[in-house]
Amino acid sequence: MSEDCTNCIAMRQLKFNDKINRTGRINLCIVAGLGNPGTQYAGTRHNAGFSCIDELADKYNISVDTAKHKGLIGKGVIEGEKVLLVKPMTYMNNSGECIREVMDYYKADIDDLIVIFDDISLEPGRLRLRPKGSAGGHNGIKSIIAHLGSDKFKRIKYGVGDKPKGWDLADWVLGKFPAELYPALREGNKRACEAVECIISEGIESGMNKFNG
Repeated sequence: MSEDCTNCIAMRQLKFNDKINRTGRINLCIVAGLGNPGTQYAGTRHNAGFSCIDELADKYNISVDTAKHKGLIGKGVIEGEKVLLVKPMTYMNNSGECIREVMDYYKADIDDLIVIFDDISLEPGRLRLRPKGSAGGHNGIKSIIAHLGSDKFKRIKYGVGDKPKGWDLADWVLGKFPAELYPALREGNKRACEAVECIISEGIESGMNKFNG
């Protein structure tokens, strides 16, 4: 049986229709990738989070095309757990608006959230997992922390490479990757998917041990 068929069967078995449990919460993992909407930003360093969500969506046959909560969302199953994939459409600096709406609607705990975003301190395609932490100068993460009132959410930092001397930071992160980096980025996207799977099935500590090089 193909992976897609298995995923479809799992979806039917779990009957993912936003049923709320006795505590008033909907049990699911929220995986958000940060970026900017619009074709002009596709393939830029700042959209690494979007690219990872697209990779997960392709792998698990999840359509991330429902416009809701100031973002695009898609429901599916990963590692036997219900997940919600999220791409905020607020532009990077206001990512927290979307994340807060999603968290409130699904009555999610902050421990249910995984955020994927670009990091200039890492080589292209390299990952670093963290259970919590400051924004580290990243405006998307700064917005999420401000709207949630906490920095205690899991995150996957995706390396995009440091800006060359003399470059403006905004110009660098809004620039596109050169073609010679595509192999490293494809591997990075694959590993980001595996990191999400590991966090969901084994926890963040196991993920850090496996993916933090």
